[in-house]
Amino acid sequence: MRKGALALGLLIGALVGRTAAAGVQVRPHDSEWRAPTDARKRVNPLANRSDTGAGGARLYAVRCSTCHGADGRGSGRAPDLTRDVQSQSDGTLFWKISSGNTRAGMPGFSFLPELQRWQLVQHLRHIGSLREHSGPNASRRGPLSALGATSAADGYLRSGSSVTIT
Repeated sequence: MRKGALALGLLIGALVGRTAAAGVQVRPHDSEWRAPTDARKRVNPLANRSDTGAGGARLYAVRCSTCHGADGRGSGRAPDLTRDVQSQSDGTLFWKISSGNTRAGMPGFSFLPELQRWQLVQHLRHIGSLREHSGPNASRRGPLSALGATSAADGYLRSGSSVTIT
């Protein structure tokens, strides 16, 4: 039994080491995960409110960055939020944040107040725009480093937004 456990441990260690040596692997976007038509049409009530951005950045740092990365460029656990999702409507992103996708490992955040989920949508738009400005070949430190930021929340605060809706 001990030899079997040791062999399994060595195999797992070798696979983890090989994955780490190969570089960061980003989980692909789930193209089958689609919002219902009525959800896609929803409009972000905070879309023109730059004063709510810092709250979205803080929520993202606490709730999303563990899987999606501080810069939103994804990880082996979650897809890049600066690319494919940027072409989706605000209503679609709100629905996905609210509902989750347990098949792909994305938890639902319907327990957050509705305005906080809209703030997350705002933040996703913000990190997508940072990628556009930094280009697709920016370093893995991410687009926030151009602002002198060390985290998503710090980057949004440095960009001038500071008011939060709670």
